[in-house]
Amino acid sequence: MAVCKDLTGKKFGYLTVISRAENAKNGAARWNCLCKCGNLTVVPTHRLNNGQCQSCGCKKLESHNKVHGMTKTDIHNKWLSMKQRCFDKNHSSYKRYGALGITVCDEWKDNFINFRDWSYENGYKEGMSLDRIDNSKGYFPGNCRWVTWKDQCNNRRSNIKITYQGKAQNLKQWCDELKINYKFVYQRMRKSGLTFEDAISKPLVEYRSHPWK
Repeated sequence: MAVCKDLTGKKFGYLTVISRAENAKNGAARWNCLCKCGNLTVVPTHRLNNGQCQSCGCKKLESHNKVHGMTKTDIHNKWLSMKQRCFDKNHSSYKRYGALGITVCDEWKDNFINFRDWSYENGYKEGMSLDRIDNSKGYFPGNCRWVTWKDQCNNRRSNIKITYQGKAQNLKQWCDELKINYKFVYQRMRKSGLTFEDAISKPLVEYRSHPWK
């Protein structure tokens, strides 16, 4: 077996080798390293020599946090909110997201740059909302889109889906299209158990005289 060259005292990026560590299970030599940030980490010889490992992990995190310069911007706040809904058990919306198994993909979870670049390529404008196409699935590029607030409201789980005259859309969209009062139709369906077609079948004058109009 070849003799391993002593790396003690040598620097590799943010790491300084301080001593030899116990060999890996496959016999590969490893080294105790002190990172610039103060953390101690154990790294195999080949990862130091080929440049694969240059910090305890803080260098990558530092670049993500430092490079974009977009902290507190609209898009950065939306990225943080997305993660809080999915991972922060104290967040007011966690029960409707993280508690139901909704999560954020690895590509976005710890990398704002990836999220930002995808957003700019997919129609993001300040003030828009991040919407999941399939609300039973989490946040990842294939299931997300940037929409206006109105569009997102139309995609909520709580919307009543109606098929009428061969066309399917939610109750609010039908009421907007037919120019009838949403609250009145909703209450008739909910309290009286009427179908959508029955709920809208009476003359419009009845709606106009209704106290909700």
